[in-house]
Amino acid sequence: MRGPGAVGRAGTVPASAVLAFDVGGTDMKVGLVRGEPGISNHDVEDLQRHPTPLDGGRSGETVCARIVELVGQYREAHPETAIAAVGVTVPGIVDEAAGVGVYSANLGWRDFPFTATLTAALGLPVAFGHDVGMAGEAEFRIGAAAGRANVAVLVIGTGIAGAFSCDGRRIQGAGYAGEIGHALVPAADGTLQILESRASAGAIARRYTEATATPVDGAREVLKRAGAGDETARRIWSEAVDALAFSVAQCVAMLGTDTVVLGGGLSMAGDALFTPLASKVDALLTFQPRPAYLHAALGENAGLIGSALKARSLLTAGER
Repeated sequence: MRGPGAVGRAGTVPASAVLAFDVGGTDMKVGLVRGEPGISNHDVEDLQRHPTPLDGGRSGETVCARIVELVGQYREAHPETAIAAVGVTVPGIVDEAAGVGVYSANLGWRDFPFTATLTAALGLPVAFGHDVGMAGEAEFRIGAAAGRANVAVLVIGTGIAGAFSCDGRRIQGAGYAGEIGHALVPAADGTLQILESRASAGAIARRYTEATATPVDGAREVLKRAGAGDETARRIWSEAVDALAFSVAQCVAMLGTDTVVLGGGLSMAGDALFTPLASKVDALLTFQPRPAYLHAALGENAGLIGSALKARSLLTAGER
């Protein structure tokens, strides 16, 4: 394989870049990021998607093998570029400091040593992180929350996950921080249920279908029906916002959160989500300052960009 200091065409030294991977349950994204990502400079080049090679308990091995293969393919496709470091994000419980995927229910691994495996195979610095944690890191540093110190980034899609910054530092909690979707919230029937069972896009669609026996094509259709006067849709949407508001108010009260960044598919509801959420959070708070609400700025590539930021930080540290 071409090493990081190899000479490119015409005897020139290739420009350096990092290659970032965002591994998901069904596919993995990969792309080149040149230079230090910044607010106005975070383009991902040659962005590709590939099926995640799952193999039960051996999925860690098969994912790493595929990453090594793709690094080789990118080197061949971009001989003018030296891949100086690799960044990898994965879902589940992640020990970023140890470079270990502790547990992933969907992908099948337990205590898999990603950093050690990839470093040995590639001979390159490898940055490793949690997918939503790295997306949050990107929003904290160069995205919607740049310059803000006490932030909750909530990614609301099929499920719900978060990344939290206090006093300018992301909370990791040995890999367990951020699983806000599994935090309990009050439900309308007086029980306690996990947040993502009430407020995720998937839950909103599922609950409407269960209540009406009418299948819908996602939360967006439920919101559309609510706007057209469907009382069941209105109730389910309102209960979802209630659940989100409870969790946001808890963040404000316990963590001092002053900025809430909303991403994921549900955030595309815009004012239909942001306005009632702010109102309901306000009603739950007492003396605490009310948070600002911002739309995530980096889109679906936030995890890749966060991974690239962490990979670039390894190179910067090595230059000191």
